[in-house]
Amino acid sequence: MKIGLCANSVTLARLAGPMPGVDFLEGFVQEWFQPETPDAAYVTPATALRGRGFALPAANRFLPADLKVSGPNVDYARLDRFAATAFHRAKELGTTLIVFGSAGARQVPDGFSQATAFEQYVDVLRQCGPLAEENGVTLLVEPLNRGECNLVNTVLEGAEAVRRANTNGVKLLVDFFHMVRNGESPDDLAKVGALIRHAHTAENRDRAAPGTHGENFRPFFRALRRTGYNFALTIEADWTDLPAQAAPSVAALRGQLADSGY
Repeated sequence: MKIGLCANSVTLARLAGPMPGVDFLEGFVQEWFQPETPDAAYVTPATALRGRGFALPAANRFLPADLKVSGPNVDYARLDRFAATAFHRAKELGTTLIVFGSAGARQVPDGFSQATAFEQYVDVLRQCGPLAEENGVTLLVEPLNRGECNLVNTVLEGAEAVRRANTNGVKLLVDFFHMVRNGESPDDLAKVGALIRHAHTAENRDRAAPGTHGENFRPFFRALRRTGYNFALTIEADWTDLPAQAAPSVAALRGQLADSGY
């Protein structure tokens, strides 16, 4: 299992260079690809990271909060332009996974139909999926805990969105932090395993890096292993000192993965 670190560009730039046990970095779409910046002004901080030897296969935080995918003000033309540029620039950088969390963009306005909002979200996935696939990118539905967003919260709901979108360019991400916050069962992973293409984790308390408070992820890792998943796992934590925390956090995670059969 490959393990990566997620943070903003300033935080990631504090890393001296590739370190044992860390296989890749995961940054933010809006920092790395700046989809609404004209080509002439586009300068990505990801170039410097790659130049220092880091692999950059994934990026998250796909859409800004004002680019809505639910509610009465969905701008499909802007979404199309944004996605096409993001996926094209991802291809240029060698990034093949883009995570669609984007709580602000997904949040359903008060009084708006949840069923209609879900259909809108699926429509956006159908729109973006082929654009992603054309650029060798997979767009990943990330279920978010109910405290952060009110649309597509559980892995089962995320899987339903992926199935309904029915496009090769859209798959599922599972995040154990969000699953724990929701009270979801590790057994739910068996129901969605064929759709999973990426995973995130952090401790429930303080959204801390693994190893900080000793949270036990083994039930989730064992369930994930039973699905046959063996791609990558990103630590998406609220880092307080990434250079100092990275190595012990990765070591703690690898220990639990080994205990779980990885």
